Amino acid sequence: MKKATIADVAQHANVSKSTVSQYLNKRFDYMAENTKQRIEDAIKELDYRPNIVARSLKQKSTMTIGVIVANILHNFSTQVIRSIEDMCHLYDFHLIVCNADDDPEKEKRYIDMLRAKQVDGIILFPTGDNVELYEEMVDEKYPVIFVDRIVPEVSIPSVMLDNENAAGLAVQHFIEKGYERIGIITNVIRNVSPRMERITGYKKALQSNGIPIKEEYIKKLEINKIQAGLEEMLSLEEPIQAILAGNDLTLMEILKYVKKQGLRIPADLAIIGIDDVSFASFYEPALTIVEQPSFEIGKKAAELLLSKIQKKDVEEEQANYRLEPRLIVRNSC
Repeated sequence: MKKATIADVAQHANVSKSTVSQYLNKRFDYMAENTKQRIEDAIKELDYRPNIVARSLKQKSTMTIGVIVANILHNFSTQVIRSIEDMCHLYDFHLIVCNADDDPEKEKRYIDMLRAKQVDGIILFPTGDNVELYEEMVDEKYPVIFVDRIVPEVSIPSVMLDNENAAGLAVQHFIEKGYERIGIITNVIRNVSPRMERITGYKKALQSNGIPIKEEYIKKLEINKIQAGLEEMLSLEEPIQAILAGNDLTLMEILKYVKKQGLRIPADLAIIGIDDVSFASFYEPALTIVEQPSFEIGKKAAELLLSKIQKKDVEEEQANYRLEPRLIVRNSC
C-alpha cells in the first residue's frame, strides 16, 4: 500500500502543502479552526506519518539530543535524565540516552555515534579523558553541556552540585552531634571532580573545627572494595565513629556491611550519605542525607543546551553553574 505524502494530505484537506507543513510544525496561530480540523482529519484518514529524515534535512535539525551518563545505576543520573526529558518534551525534542560506564573509550564511541546520527547537541557527564574530542566540539561550535563534572582544560559550561559545601554540611552535622573521628569513603576510578571536591570539603570542615585530618580515615575505592575499606577503618586503634558516604552506591555498600556485621546505627556507626536514595526515609533507622538538586541540575543543563541549539545567548560560555545541596536530617546521625 502506497504511503501517504504531504501532498496527499493537502489534496484531501483541500489546502496547500505549505499549510499542512505549518500545521505539522505547530505554526497555526493564525490558522482557522476548521482548516486545522480538516488537516487533522485528513492525517488520520490517510494514516499519514511525516518523513522525519526529510524534515530534518529541510530544517537542518533532527530535534534530538543525546545524553551520555557516566553510570546509569546512580539514582542521581536517572533523576537528571528524567528532568532533561521533561524539558525536551516541552520543546518537542527527542532524547537518546547512552551509558558510558566511566569508560573513556565507550564515551568516545557514543559521542561519535550521536554526532553521526546528527543529534542537535549533547549533554555529557564527562570521563575527563577525551580532552581532544571535547576541544574539537568546542572548535566546531557544536552544542555541548557538561553535567556533574568539570574538565578544567576545556571551555564547556558545566552544571553541578556545590560538592565542597555538600561534604561540609555533613561533617558539620557530625561534629554538632559530638563525633570527632569521622571518615569518608567514595568510589573513585580516576580523579573525577565531584569525588575529589567532596574530599576537599570534608577536610576543610574538619580544619575549620580544629579537628586533625587523618589520612587513614579517607578512602577512595572501587565499589567491590568499599566494605573491606570500611572494616579497616573500624579496626583501627582509634576507629571511626561516623562515616560519610561520598555517593549513593557507596552508601549502599556501607549499609550492606553494617547489616552483615550486625552494627547499630548510629550507636556503633553514624552514617550520612551524599545523594538521596529512594529508601532513605523508610530505612530503619531513617537515613540522614545531603540531597543534590538533581531535577534542577537536569533542567538547567537542558535549558543551556536548547539555548545553544536555538542560537540564543548563553550567559557565559565558560561558566560553571553550582547548585546548592540540602541537608535532610533523619535518624542515622
